Amino acid sequence: MNVRYLARNNILTLKPYQSARKCTHSGNIWLNANEFPIAPDYHFRYEKIHRYPTCQPQEVINNYAYYAGVRSDQILVSRGADESIELLMKVFCNPGKDVIIFCPPTYGMYKTTAEILGINYRIIPKKKNWQLDLASIESQLNNVKLIYICNPNNPTGNIIHLNSLKKLLNIIQNRALLVTDEAYIDFCPDASLVRWLSMYPHLVILRTLSKAFALAGLRCGFTLANPEIIKLLEKVIAPYPLSTPVIDIAEQALTPASIQYTQNRIATVNTNRNILITGLKQCSCVQQVFNSNANYVLVKFNPKYQVFKTLLHQGIVLRDQSNQPGLVNCLRITVGTYNECKHVVSVLKKLHVTSLSI
Repeated sequence: MNVRYLARNNILTLKPYQSARKCTHSGNIWLNANEFPIAPDYHFRYEKIHRYPTCQPQEVINNYAYYAGVRSDQILVSRGADESIELLMKVFCNPGKDVIIFCPPTYGMYKTTAEILGINYRIIPKKKNWQLDLASIESQLNNVKLIYICNPNNPTGNIIHLNSLKKLLNIIQNRALLVTDEAYIDFCPDASLVRWLSMYPHLVILRTLSKAFALAGLRCGFTLANPEIIKLLEKVIAPYPLSTPVIDIAEQALTPASIQYTQNRIATVNTNRNILITGLKQCSCVQQVFNSNANYVLVKFNPKYQVFKTLLHQGIVLRDQSNQPGLVNCLRITVGTYNECKHVVSVLKKLHVTSLSI
């Protein structure tokens, strides 16, 4: 029996999202997944794992609500922000009828999730300065239910202008939801829309512990929205989305003392990012270094140096973004430790010699 005949047609032609771990590269300096380079020191406390965990752990919710500046009834906890992306489509989009919008270059899971669920999508590219094309969005709102905007944007690292987001919220009022993916907002908290939740009932914010909290392996994310949206999401989320160990570590990570460690971590990343940017601008193989408000830097390289391949040969793994609109010859570099940043710059400065031997 050929089980492919039983599969949905859209799955047979689906191109899966290529996560950093799906790309089978080997190396000893991993700067391709926007992870924090040093593991935090948490230990599993709970021994009784023969019982199912609670669906929505209240201590985690309360502590994150305090951290984010929202009420507890405005939060849903999920398996990373990726699950939130999917839950929103399940609740608000009818397959084959309703539409989502996303604006590349941006995070690829908006498109992949829509394709998996059979949700139609419209691609409205950003302008050359990577800001929103509001006129194009407004002209293509027919059947649109969700608009996904990553802010700061991945992989470009820029902040979407707050006045543009406010205009967009006004344009789509009573028509669609604006979903702002704030996975990297901890590195630039002033750009968050969280203070707008009370003013805009159609605003949804996605957060995660994967980046600034250095817990990418935990897979713990949050949806911030008005209580009516949270209740709808609770209808479709899995019965036990977070395992007991995940709940345990998340509780520890959200104590006042641990949040202070996270703030220190953010300061370190921002300092190392500036060091990395300064060094990159001194490399002859670099054509342009883009400003960043996150824990990564987007860089356009001269293609003759074959930077991705050359660094991979030396055990340094970066993320190629050339397949994204307008990002030909661009690589995304995660901000690593001070020594990792200095080492990357040192290797790049020598490429006019080493690239010839590859």
